[in-house]
Order: sequence, then structure tokens, then C-alpha cells
Amino acid sequence: MMIRTFVATAGAFTLLLSGTAAASAYPIQGAPELTHNPLYKQGRLPSISCKAAKGTSRASTTKYIKKIIGCLNSAWSKTVEDFAPAEADVESTIELKSCLSGMEISGSIAVPCYGSIVVQLRSDWIKAKSDTAILVELTRAYGRLIQAETGISKAWWALPSSGVEAEMNEQTYRFYLQTDCLVGVSMKALGRSAGNWEPLLGAETPREYDRFNWYGKRANRLYWFKQGYTSGGPGACNTWKASSAKVS
Repeated sequence: MMIRTFVATAGAFTLLLSGTAAASAYPIQGAPELTHNPLYKQGRLPSISCKAAKGTSRASTTKYIKKIIGCLNSAWSKTVEDFAPAEADVESTIELKSCLSGMEISGSIAVPCYGSIVVQLRSDWIKAKSDTAILVELTRAYGRLIQAETGISKAWWALPSSGVEAEMNEQTYRFYLQTDCLVGVSMKALGRSAGNWEPLLGAETPREYDRFNWYGKRANRLYWFKQGYTSGGPGACNTWKASSAKVS
């Protein structure tokens, strides 16, 4: 089972970086950066015309990735104080292992790292004919960058350890489910749709992460994604004040 210190180490790249309040078994207290972050006061993101076509060559896929990150910069630029647009760094292998928490990832992955979105681009993403699942991963990395820039990542890391495993797990779910919600916000801003989002939420997540349960129930992942997608704004993504049932 998870404790936050382990999960935070395994997801350390996040540090580079409205729902209705309800009764919770483990309410977050004394952390306004989480429960009352100014991000939640922001409205719907503008719709962005993002004409990014992913081919099946390294050059075309690299161009596609950089275009997507540029579009996300445009979509989110008005929602974060002192917003700093992210750069897209596309590499065959991510050399800075701290961005991957020291892990070796065999396939493609996108992670926030020191204010940039770093992509390890391998053949799995290059050969993919559909970009939807890849786009979910790119927007997830961007969502974690937003969490970092708004102080959410730092505040989550700083939560005191209660020593209660269930509470530690729930706090972890709150953080990562919030990321899923921000993915939904970004996908709506980019005008993307899918018949069934659920299998796409983890489709391109590296298999090396399969042993970690950071998100809780699949149903809750889909719920928070839809919260963000339907609303189109980060105000729907306050997982920190949601009931325990919605973050289990």
C-alpha cells in the first residue's frame, strides 16, 4: 500500500511544477493552497483552434507534440498568476533521471520537469495512428505543471503524515484525480471528443507504473475527468473538498 513519501518520490516530477464541500473521513485542514486555491476561481478556458496533425515519423510526431504544448500554453495563459509558458523538450531518452524519479521507462512518456514538458519519444508513440490517448498523456503532464505553478504540488507534499494508511492513500488520490480533472479541462479547450474516455485515461501510461495505485477507483477517475471536461474550467477540480467517496 502507498504512503505519500513513497508516492511523492515516485512522482517527483510533479514538484517542478468547484466541487461542493462535503463531509469527508479525512478532511484536509490548514492547507488553503489545496482547498481554496485561486485556481478554482478561474472560469472556463477559451476554446483553442489547435490544428496539430500527428504523422508516423519522428519528425512529424515531434512537431505535433510541440504544437500541442503551444496550444495548451494559449489555453491556460490567463488562469495562472505570473504564468510561464512551458517549453516542449522532445528526446529519445530522458537523460535527467530525476524527472522520472530515477526510474527506467522503456516506452514513451511525458513529464513536467523544471517548468518544461519533457517527452521521451519512442516508437510506440511514433507509430500510433490515433493521437487521442497520447494527447491525454500530454495534457496530464501539463496538468501536473499547472498544479506545480499554483502551489498545489508543494502543498500536497507538505501535508503532515498522520501515519494512517487510508488517509495517506486518500490524499494521494485527491492529488492525482485532480490531475485527471485538469486533463478534462484541457481536452475540452482543445475541442477534442471521444465516444468512451475511460480506456483512454491510462492507455499510454508507461507499464512500469502499473504497480502503483495513485488514482483509486476507475469510476472516480472517469468522474473527475468528466467534471473537468463538462465544465471546461478548473473550478470543477477541487478534489480537496470532495467527499471521501469521490476520491476513493
